Formats: sequence, C-alpha cells, structure tokens
Amino acid sequence: MALDGLLLHVILKRLQSLCPCKVNKIQNISDEEICFHVYTRHGNEKIVVNAHSNSNRIYLDPYAVSSSLQPSNFVMVLRKCCSQAILDQIQQIGFDRILEFTLVNRDELGDTKRYKLYIELMGKYSNIVLVDHNGVIIDALKRIPIYENTKRMIHPGAQYTLPDPGQKKNPLCIDQIDRNTSLVNQIYGFSPLLSKEFLKRMQEGEKYEEILQELLNSKTLYIYKKDFHCLAMTHLEEIPKQFEFMEGFHHLYAAEEQKNRIREQCQDVYRAVEKELKKAQKKLPKLQDTLELSKDYCKYKLYGDLLFAYMGQIQKDQTVKVPSFESDDIIEIPLDMRYDIKQNANRYYQKYHKAKRSISILQEQIRQCEMDIAYFEQLHEQLRHCTIQDALEIKEELIKERILRPKKNTLTKRGKKKPNVLCLQINDDLIYVGKNNIQNQTITSKIANKKDLWFHVKDYHGSHVLLKAEKPTENLIRMCANLAAYFSKSKDSSSVPVNYCLVSELKKVPGAKAGFVTMKSYKTIFIDPQEVPIEEWIQTYKKI
Repeated sequence: MALDGLLLHVILKRLQSLCPCKVNKIQNISDEEICFHVYTRHGNEKIVVNAHSNSNRIYLDPYAVSSSLQPSNFVMVLRKCCSQAILDQIQQIGFDRILEFTLVNRDELGDTKRYKLYIELMGKYSNIVLVDHNGVIIDALKRIPIYENTKRMIHPGAQYTLPDPGQKKNPLCIDQIDRNTSLVNQIYGFSPLLSKEFLKRMQEGEKYEEILQELLNSKTLYIYKKDFHCLAMTHLEEIPKQFEFMEGFHHLYAAEEQKNRIREQCQDVYRAVEKELKKAQKKLPKLQDTLELSKDYCKYKLYGDLLFAYMGQIQKDQTVKVPSFESDDIIEIPLDMRYDIKQNANRYYQKYHKAKRSISILQEQIRQCEMDIAYFEQLHEQLRHCTIQDALEIKEELIKERILRPKKNTLTKRGKKKPNVLCLQINDDLIYVGKNNIQNQTITSKIANKKDLWFHVKDYHGSHVLLKAEKPTENLIRMCANLAAYFSKSKDSSSVPVNYCLVSELKKVPGAKAGFVTMKSYKTIFIDPQEVPIEEWIQTYKKI
C-alpha cells in the first residue's frame, strides 16, 4: 500500500517540528532514494525521501546509511543549490500527497536565494522537483518531457504546475457524507483502505470526527501483512505489529530496501559468486569421470605388451584379437590405422604413463574444486543476510582473489576501513559476530584471545561468533549459539547443533581461504534460531 494524504499529514506534523533547520548533507541512498542530513534544535536528523513507484515515502530514519554510489546529476544540483541552506518550512498541498519544502540559501555573491522542493508521492508518478523563486523548474529526479505528458511537463526550464486535485471536500470540514459511496471519491486524503475502515466504524456507531481525531493524533504505526497505517484497521481482522510512528517505517521497508540497495550497488558481486559456483559445480563431475577413466590405466600397458609380443603373428586391422598372458581369454585391441603395430604399441605406453601421472593431478584438482564449491556456497549464503557494508567487504575479498576486477577510481583512499563486525555489549561482556570471511578472519585472528569462547554452526557455512566474558553464563552461551545458528545456512532449521570451544583450540588451515579454521576439541549445544529475540538483542545491545 502507498501513503495516502491523511497519513502524509500525520508525517508532516513530525517533519514540521524540525523547522527551521540547516541542510548539512544530501546523499542518494539508491537511484530513487535521497537522504537529507539536517541539523535541528534537537540535534541531527535524517530525512529520507523515496520516489519509487511502489514504495514512495518520506520519513525520519536514523539508521539510513550513506551509499557508495556516485552522486546522481540531480543530487549534484541539489547540493549546489540547497547544501547548507535553511529549511524554513514544510507544507502539504491541501491534503494531496505533495509536500513543499521552502529552502533559503545564499549564492556565490552572497545574495539570498529561495527555492521550493516539491516531494510528489503519487505512486508511479512519484517525483522530486526543485523549483526557483519564479516557479521555474531547475531540475527533477524524473524528467517528463512534453511528448510523454501533454498536460504537465517536468523538465528544466519549464514552469512548474501542480497536478489537478479534482473536486473533493476538505477532510477537516465535513458536513455530510454519503455512506454508500467510497470516501476516496468524496474527501481529499483518503485511500481505499482508509475509506473502508472509516465506513465500517461509522456503521458501528462511531462519529467521523472522533475517528479523524484518533488518526491525526496517532503516534503509532500499525503494520499488517499487506497494509499499514497510523490508524488501526479493524476491518482487516488481523493482529498488527505496532511500532513508534517513524520507527515503524524503518521496520516496514528496511529488509526489502536493503536487498534492493545491495542489488543495485553490488550486482557484480552476486553475478560473480553465482557464476563461479555454477562453473565449479559443472567442473566437478567432469573431473570425477576423468579420474574414473584414468584409474583403468593398467590396460594400456597390457595392450602395449601384447602388441609387442604378438607383433610378428598378427595382421594390421582396426581391431586385433590376441590371447592373454595369464589366461585363455582373447583380448581385443583397437588399432589406429594411420600407424603400424609398433607405433600403436608405443602410443599405448604413452597413454599408460599419462593416465598414471594424471591420477594425482586429478585428485588435487577435485580437492581444489570441492574447496571452491564450499567457498562460493559460503559466500552465497553470506549474501543472503548481509548489509551494504558487508557486501562491499565481500567485493573486496573477490577482488583480492582476482575473481573481480577493481574499478578504476580517481578518488584517493584516505585509509583502510575496519571490517563492519557486529558487536553486542551486555554489561562488561562483549559478543562479536562475523557475517563474511573478512569479518570472520578479523574476529578469529585479531580480536580473539586464547581464553575467549568461539562458536560456529556444525556442518554448515556460517558466522564466527566470539564471546569475551570472564565468567560465561549459560544465557550468554545460548545467546552466542543462537547468533551463530541464525547467521548460517541452517537459519530456518530447528535443533541446530552449534560447536563451541576456547580460541586456543582453533587451528588455521594452511593454504585455505580467509576464515577457514579447524577445532582440536569442542562441545556442542543444540539451539532453535529465533529471529525476533535476535533483532531485539541487536537493537538493544549493539555497540556503535
């Protein structure tokens, strides 16, 4: 479900409390999502604007992360005109899904400039448009030329015009309502979902004004399976998840948006991992078949011996039949008609020596291929539940392994970033969770001490979890085991075995990929991975 005008009106009241504020930074999180970092009287805030056709929205998101994408042309225009500007006020156009930001800034000469930034959250027509003080469009996130829309052109240099609002009533001034007609057609700001809820409640005896006041004063976001609103949708007959208003939007979109952002910024990582995994999986059976054929190398020596022994007694033909040395069996030996019998015998000796040498080589290639399959399966699993930073670290790893080529970057790197290791602090105890090989190696080889406890799911690819505690309690051990099982391939299983031991019992595998270790001795605990408590632990105990 998209935002409706009344839900946007409730969001507006929260945004208006920030004004006036200063726009510090402007970044594009994705191609159609922009984050405004503003400094208010109460501290720093992040206003996220998404103009995607399906998930368009505006809300405050303290968890919004900066993108590694190069800033788009529109973001560069916004930075030129609006960076360090004062966001003076935010208004809603009637009860339509359009917000108007008024920004005041100074140009290179020190003259005051006023700009209007229109946030249009109207489904497939969603857009962000920057307009000067004369109402002329400076630029837009999505340019719409005249041949695409004859009624309303969105293009630099054109005069900005608002969409036709139609003829409806103001939701705050309602005298009469036709209960047999959808409120979408009667009153501004209503969506079909909200209309059904109002009509149902009114049929049950509630007054329109009381329902409206409950909506406008709401500080809770109710999230259902397919819908959401700041008013409880009793007609859906579902038990909703309830969140603080702005926090709810983060929970609503975070998982899906994270996947989309990772796909946008790290598509080459997904493609490379899937390609290498499929290549190794196809290669393994071919190597195994070749090994099976090579194991029969002794017959080539026998063919050569027989040909030399009976050279004067046989005639050259496509197939010759000679008696075996050890029994009365007749052995058929195929000949290459291009060569005489002696040359055929020598060629069989060459095949014998080649097949004998190839066995050790093929066994090593099979071992390496199986390691590659395990490695890329592990990366494939890590990409299932990683953040953008985690995906970029996997990309670095693939570049080091020469699976991906590094992109030429004109910008100089100021220093190596630390791996994005998840750290939870519970009183004086610390829990470290690695979500890719670089983080796992950092935890095991750099953060860990000999007396720390190390956890890893048994017989699956998964996270390295480290517990730093003077006296590890059963609750802490079960908590670490839960994290190790959750960030693994057995995430959706039950009664998952998790091995744990002291770090002193670990041994790095010589020549293995990053993050691969073995355990000398260990204990095993069985755990049922649970998503809800893990999310609560991360929100409560995450060390920033």
